[in-house]
Amino acid sequence: MVASHPARTGEVGRLAATVERLRQEALQAQEAADGRALIELAKGVLVGRLGCGPGEASRQLAKLAEQANTTALALAIDIINQASRDRVSELAQEFLNAADAEPSTAGETAPPVQLRAVESRMLAATDTQAVATALLDNALAALGANGVAIWSVGPDSSLTLAGQAGFTAEDADRWRYVPPEVATCARLAVTSRELTVVDCLSDSGIPTIGRRRHPDGGRVMVPAGTGGRILGVLEMSWPGSLPAQSTPLLRQLEALAELCAHTLEEQRPSPVLLPPDAAHHAGVAELTDLAQQLDDPVLVLTPSLEPTGQLADFRIHHANVRFADPAGRPSSMVTGTRFLEAYPMAAEDNGLFSMLERVYATGEPCQAPRTALTAIVDEVPLTTVADVKISRHGTALLLIWKIEDETARLAALLQHAQRLGRVGGFEENSTTGEISWNGQLFALFGMPPTSSPVPLRELTSRVHPHDVNSVGRFLRTLLHNLRESSVDFRLNRADGIVRHIRMVAEPVLDNHGHLLSVRGACQDISSQHWTEVALAATRDQLADSEAESADRTKLALQLQQAIMPPAPAPLEVPGIRIAVRYRPAESQSLVGGDWYDSVVLPDNKILISVGDVAGHGIQAATGMVILRNALRGLAVTGAGPGQLLTWLNRVAHHLTSNLTATAVCGIYDPADRTLRWARAGHLPPVLVRRTHARPFPLTAGLLLGALPDVNYEEEEVQLETEDILLMYTDGLVERRDVSVTDSLSQLVAVASRPTDSLESRLDNLLTYSASDTDDDTCLIGIQVR
Repeated sequence: MVASHPARTGEVGRLAATVERLRQEALQAQEAADGRALIELAKGVLVGRLGCGPGEASRQLAKLAEQANTTALALAIDIINQASRDRVSELAQEFLNAADAEPSTAGETAPPVQLRAVESRMLAATDTQAVATALLDNALAALGANGVAIWSVGPDSSLTLAGQAGFTAEDADRWRYVPPEVATCARLAVTSRELTVVDCLSDSGIPTIGRRRHPDGGRVMVPAGTGGRILGVLEMSWPGSLPAQSTPLLRQLEALAELCAHTLEEQRPSPVLLPPDAAHHAGVAELTDLAQQLDDPVLVLTPSLEPTGQLADFRIHHANVRFADPAGRPSSMVTGTRFLEAYPMAAEDNGLFSMLERVYATGEPCQAPRTALTAIVDEVPLTTVADVKISRHGTALLLIWKIEDETARLAALLQHAQRLGRVGGFEENSTTGEISWNGQLFALFGMPPTSSPVPLRELTSRVHPHDVNSVGRFLRTLLHNLRESSVDFRLNRADGIVRHIRMVAEPVLDNHGHLLSVRGACQDISSQHWTEVALAATRDQLADSEAESADRTKLALQLQQAIMPPAPAPLEVPGIRIAVRYRPAESQSLVGGDWYDSVVLPDNKILISVGDVAGHGIQAATGMVILRNALRGLAVTGAGPGQLLTWLNRVAHHLTSNLTATAVCGIYDPADRTLRWARAGHLPPVLVRRTHARPFPLTAGLLLGALPDVNYEEEEVQLETEDILLMYTDGLVERRDVSVTDSLSQLVAVASRPTDSLESRLDNLLTYSASDTDDDTCLIGIQVR
């Protein structure tokens, strides 16, 4: 490690201090020079106003500054602002108003004095690069900015870097030119035509100069323009995310952009070696000559500016001979007027005038199909629709107004309709033999457009042999009987493809009834034909399926009615009286598996059962027969209801295919009026005693056929004389929107109503049933005697 020499270190420090002192003296000298220039300009204003000499103007300035208790420079700025009435002077007045309203905030941003100093520096700059440096050093650096880019907007809406400060030479070379329509930060200001802020570049993802060095920096872009035209963009860079900006500060930035616009305008090379006014008039004259040579209606528009330099309107400088005014006015009445005076409706939101403003400001051409141009005649709006093209040439606009051709538009629509509908048209002259086909008809016949059309008399040579007679009758009706005719035939194309064609034609007759020509159309109906074939096959299949389904339903219904007639007669057995009601489903296609049975066993006991097989149709009906007959056969063994259901479960599980069912089985002994019962997933019986009804408690019991071995519990109930026992299937109580418990409660309420007979009670239960599932219903009533 080499130690530094103390004397050398001291020399370097003194040299750095000297450089800094000289830099500060240069800045002070520059500021003093700027101040002197502004003071001298104010003296010149006083000389003109007071009619005095320079010496007297100097003394008056010093005296006025002493009386106002301010500096001569500040007073000079006030005098210049009052005399110039430009953007900086407007900004100075805003600062004064802000100071009067809120004194504490008047000094938040740089004062107008600094803006005048910056203006002085910019006017003294030799090129745009020096202007950018002056902006950064004298105005923007104090606001925290670290870079300035001044972009020039080209006639084709491209961007050229006219000057920059704070960015590297590598960035400046990379961003020297930006092609049109490339999205950048500066492009945002051109597109919006107003001050645009990007708080953080990394969040926005928009490319721009210097982004690599400060990816999280903020940007402010202000369009720089004069007289409504955007000449360039002033882009200012901050190293970090952009802080909240006050309105006075944003107004300052807009004023700086306007200063840049004047610089860009002065330094833009003139395409002709003529004075500015002469160059303008020469350019408009050339544009007028161009408009006269164009075949479309054209207006040449020149800007009409306000005294402040802002764009107010456009003046119709020239209307070529092909321009047709929507109101029917001659060109002489339109030429020379303001555009909004001639067409005030163009000022509506996003209307034609806004398009003109944008093109004039940015220089980017515009095309807008089907744009309305409305004129007011006797307070009645008259509108013309046209395709609009707008372009800027120097300071003038060329508005091409191509009125929509209704005939051409309808012809285009017809062509598209023929293409979508696969329709081709033809006409055949009977006198000359000339035949005209459109392009779609050539495509239908599989022929190139350059080939010769097929005459009608040769049509039979192109069709399927089975369709020759049909085409012959078509031709006789058309050519001999001279009547409109149509025919469907199969066309054998040269490429081997067979298409189904529908041809419709009519004869064209002269005043004497002689045939002049035949015109008609052909449509490719191949897809329709094959669709009809598929539909016919589907209809046949559906008819077979419906017939088979009807046979199956009829068989199931006959089987069901043979075993369970809808209204069986009451059963009289010792000790009890049994009545049955059966209500089939309203739809015959829903033949179910509900069943009931009552039989006297060899030991004089009575088997009472009711059940419901899952599903509908022939399978449910046959399953019902199996279980009903099996239970009858098992009951003669003398086993109890629990054992009977255990055996019946094995039958359902092993001797049927995937059959499940619910059931209630009861054995009644007339000797002691006892009832033993068991259930397999079925709703419990309801006991009606005098005027009170209640359901039996739910005992455990799985539905039949679910598992191979299930044991069922059985209960014993002591009945009394005149007791009524109700057994039923779920079709009596089941609802889609109500729980089974609530439906059972309603059944109990209806069953409690007094009636004069057992049959009446069963009829009431069917009448007031709350069920809405359209399912079969079995209901058995047992009355003890």
